Amino acid sequence: MKTKEFFGKFLSAYLWLNLLAMALVVVALCFGVKYGLELYTRHGKDVTVPKLVNMTSKDAFMVVEQNKLGLVITDSGFNKRLPAGSILTQLPAPGAKVKPGHIIYVTVNSPSSPTFAIPDVIDNSSYREAEAKLRAMGFRLLPPKRIVGERDWVYGIMSRGRRVSTGERVSIETPLTLLIGNGQYGNEEEINYTEPEQYYPDEDMDEEDEPDEFEEVEQTPVEQPQEEDEGEVVE
Repeated sequence: MKTKEFFGKFLSAYLWLNLLAMALVVVALCFGVKYGLELYTRHGKDVTVPKLVNMTSKDAFMVVEQNKLGLVITDSGFNKRLPAGSILTQLPAPGAKVKPGHIIYVTVNSPSSPTFAIPDVIDNSSYREAEAKLRAMGFRLLPPKRIVGERDWVYGIMSRGRRVSTGERVSIETPLTLLIGNGQYGNEEEINYTEPEQYYPDEDMDEEDEPDEFEEVEQTPVEQPQEEDEGEVVE
């Protein structure tokens, strides 16, 4: 190919039309991405999250629907001061800016207090360990009751005047009383050992004064009959 023909191709209308078409496609893609993202993300269209806490779940659904938001119940708790079904917590918090259609996650009030199983602390831990574990679960503890046994050792748990066992489910609202040892032991566990008295004889003591280990019984000799001599002739 000659040099004139090579440079002549750059001046052809076909080449420039192709380049112009490519540039238009790139510009269209840029504008499409820009406005498409804004439309998809709803840029500049924010909704303020309303306060749903203490509302009933029915009212909360109506409020979020009016604000073009969503509502999902994720968990339940218990607050005896609020009616069942009331909103206890929400996420995002009230006043936050979100996009339309955003989901608000809430916790509702349970109609009854939750119950938890008593952990394995009876006759298996000290008072301090059992107290920390039960309080971490949410139980309310009354002052402990001292009973006979090893000091600060947990021997039982009382709930409403009766003993509860490990694994038994108890309401979180019911206070518990730990039965712990007072460091004393009952009479059946006391062992009084007395050293036996030993006798050490005195070397200067007379033999007459020495105590006899066994009392000797005086025996009376028994007279035995004498046998007559057969060869003796009695006149």
